[in-house]
Amino acid sequence: HRAMAKTVKGAARMVELLRAGDPVLLSYVSALLADAGIAAAVWDNHMSATVGGFLPSRVMVPDGDLEIARKLLAEAGIPCRG
Repeated sequence: HRAMAKTVKGAARMVELLRAGDPVLLSYVSALLADAGIAAAVWDNHMSATVGGFLPSRVMVPDGDLEIARKLLAEAGIPCRG
């Protein structure tokens, strides 16, 4: 699987780490990554809420932090993409 990416001028390239519709899981993953110093962002959160969770939100991390973020989630028992 190839991670989806978006480049913003002057910002790090963000890649998808996880898709989830569970707001508690999204909050936990965000806190776990923040504690490790990884600047994660939750994308599509408003779209997910608009359509009743049918479309999952995406947790995005800087490309350079993807491998360590995957390891953190694996250690926490959370499966991720890729």
